[in-house]
Amino acid sequence: MLERLALIVLGMLVVTSCSGEAADTTDIGDLPSIDAAGFEAHLAALERPAVVNVWASWCLPCRSEAPLLAEAHAIHGDRIEFIGVDVEDSQAGAKEFLAEFGLMFDQFFDERRSIPNFYGGFGTPITMFFAPHGELVRIHNGVVDERSLALNIDELIQLSS
Repeated sequence: MLERLALIVLGMLVVTSCSGEAADTTDIGDLPSIDAAGFEAHLAALERPAVVNVWASWCLPCRSEAPLLAEAHAIHGDRIEFIGVDVEDSQAGAKEFLAEFGLMFDQFFDERRSIPNFYGGFGTPITMFFAPHGELVRIHNGVVDERSLALNIDELIQLSS
């Protein structure tokens, strides 16, 4: 309970610390819409393992973990695919979120939550870990912390060696 309260407070601090100005989204196009079947096919074609983060711009916990995912991508993006799935959101909200946090990996738009529903995740955020060619290894419901993310990435790297 205390951990959950701390995350809520952290999320509120992140939101209130913003300057109030909208992020520059001029270089960000609309996220491609995708459903569960299309996403499953996308993952099946991947030669590398993947970290898939389900997020939304209105989700305060998503805002708290976004910098961690950006950092993990910068470190491991040459060995692991990082993919974001924006759910139950607007394209404008998605673009502002991506611009604010500099998430420079593939992103998809899933307005109806078909992808997390298909894989059995609940709530938002969700982080899913896939072996090469789309075999689901693990689902982490809720905010992923640095330790959990690192351990799961290490496991994915070992699986693909």
